[in-house]
Amino acid sequence: MSDWQEEQESKPMKHGFTTGACATAAAKGAVTMLISQQSVHEAEVWLPAGFAHTFELIECEFTRDMAQCATIKDAGDDPDATHKAKIVAAAFWKDGIGIELDGGVGVGRVTKPGLPVKVGEAAINPVPRRMVVKAVEAVLEEHEIRRGVKVVISVPDGEEIAKKTLNARLGIVGGISILGTRGIVVPFSTAAYKASVIQALQVAKASGCKHVVLTTGGSSEKYAMCMYPDLSEEAFIQMGDFVGFTLQHAKRLGMETISLVGMMGKFSKVAQGIMMVHSKSAPVDFAFLARAAGEAGASSHLQALIAEANTASHAADLAIEAGEPRFFDVLSKYVCQHALEHIGGGVKVETVLVSMKGETLGRSEIRA
Repeated sequence: MSDWQEEQESKPMKHGFTTGACATAAAKGAVTMLISQQSVHEAEVWLPAGFAHTFELIECEFTRDMAQCATIKDAGDDPDATHKAKIVAAAFWKDGIGIELDGGVGVGRVTKPGLPVKVGEAAINPVPRRMVVKAVEAVLEEHEIRRGVKVVISVPDGEEIAKKTLNARLGIVGGISILGTRGIVVPFSTAAYKASVIQALQVAKASGCKHVVLTTGGSSEKYAMCMYPDLSEEAFIQMGDFVGFTLQHAKRLGMETISLVGMMGKFSKVAQGIMMVHSKSAPVDFAFLARAAGEAGASSHLQALIAEANTASHAADLAIEAGEPRFFDVLSKYVCQHALEHIGGGVKVETVLVSMKGETLGRSEIRA
C-alpha cells in the first residue's frame, strides 16, 4: 500500500445527515416562521443517534398562511445519491388541530405492499415521520399554539435522484424516499444498503415471490433477468457485497428457492466460504482455486498457472483457454454448499457463474 493510500485510510471519515434529519430541520424552521412571521436561518434538531445538530436553512419565505424553507443535505464522506440534495419543507395552517405530514414534488409515493409505509402514502419512513411530528409539536407547544398544521416535504431534484436508487423496483414512484433511523449517515456504512436489501425482500414476499434471484450488481442482475424470464421484477434483489446477510433474510422471509448469479471476482470468495465479499474483506485464495481446478480434472500445469494467477478473472481465463469448463461447475457447487451452511439449510440454492459478457460459465444446484 502506498503512503498516500495509508494516509487516506487513516483519516477520520466525516459523517453526514439523513434525508429524514434534513426534513425535520426544514419542517421545524418552516413552522417557526409560520408562527413568528420572521425569517429563521437555522434549526437545531435532536437526532436519534443521541446528539443535537444545527442545520443551516436557506430560501426562507413566509406569508400569514404559509412558510417555506430548505436545507442542503450533507452526506459527509458517504457516497450517497442524495448528497447535496435540497430538502424543502412548507408549512400551512389547517382546520382543527393536529399535524398532517405529506410529500410534495420529488418525494416518492408507495405503490407496492411490503414497505414500512402504506400504499398510497408519501415515502417518508416511520422514524423520519416521528422526528418531523415531534419537532413540529415542540414548536407549537413552545409558542402555546393550538392550531392544526400541514407540513409538505419536497425534493426538487428528487425524481432525477431516484433514478440512481432502487426505488422504482420497490414500487416507490415519483421521487426519493425520506429515510434514516439514526439521523446520521456513517461514511461507507453498510446500514443503508442492508436496509434496502431487506425492503426489497419484503416487497418480493408481499408480491408472492417464493423464488428470489440474488445478484452482486446491475450487470449480473441484467443477465439474471434474461435467465429467469418467468420471474417478476420484484424477485430480483441486488445484494451487493452482503451475501450472507441477504441469504439469511431471504430464508427468514420464507423464500423456498434462492438463485445466486454473479461473476468470478466475488463468487470465487463465496466459494471459499466468505459471506461478505467487499474487495477489502478478504483476498482471493488462489491455492483454493487451484485445488478446485484439480477437482474438475485440470492438469497439474493448469493448477500451477491458476495458483499464480493475478486475479480471479485471470484464473477464469486460464481455465477457459485450457478447455476446463467443469472448473466453474465445481466453484458453483462450493458456493451452494457454503450458502446452505451459512443459513442452516432448509431451502434450495442454485448458483450460476457468469462472464463479464453474461455467458454462463458454470452452474450448480443443491437442496438441503
